[in-house]
Amino acid sequence: MPNNNVFNPLNLPVYTSNTNTYISPGIVAPPENSAGSTGNLYNAGSTNSTTLGLLGGTVIATVQLANPAGSGRTLYVSRLSGGITVALNLLSSFSGSMSLTANGTLSSPSTLTAVNSNLSSSNTSAAIVRFSSSAPSGATSLMAMPLQAGPFQSNEFGRYVVPPGQAINLSFSGSLSVGGLLASTAYFTWWEV
Repeated sequence: MPNNNVFNPLNLPVYTSNTNTYISPGIVAPPENSAGSTGNLYNAGSTNSTTLGLLGGTVIATVQLANPAGSGRTLYVSRLSGGITVALNLLSSFSGSMSLTANGTLSSPSTLTAVNSNLSSSNTSAAIVRFSSSAPSGATSLMAMPLQAGPFQSNEFGRYVVPPGQAINLSFSGSLSVGGLLASTAYFTWWEV
């Protein structure tokens, strides 16, 4: 009796048949495509930029995406983006991090306006978006990772769900050991149903 492989080798790939009663061949697209065309895909974020003194320091950018209680909508996180921009001399050391947390409180937040990705739509977001130059307090950690200087993007395709009465926070933090220009940027993209 032959011992067949579970997975086909490269020269004999697995073939699949896509069943679609409307159009042949079938078309597969992420949910953001429909959310964008119906005017339910939104973006919001901001940058915190500071020229640090001789002893260096830390620059933090936090965006909170909050779904108010009783909104009647659920928020689905599509993309996390941002990054850290740094101009430093050779004597400085850099460290950076990104963290994603749930709920918590922001210190001295400012309100951001959510922008609809469908430029012809008059829909407005139910979310309350806030920005702070400090990390949230009392938040529950969902994910954290070290970062190098430069851009960051993570496509989530709705993996993080924010029901009414809940909030999610995205923070970017950069630190220099001596003076230099440092900027941290945080952006959410999400859709609402």
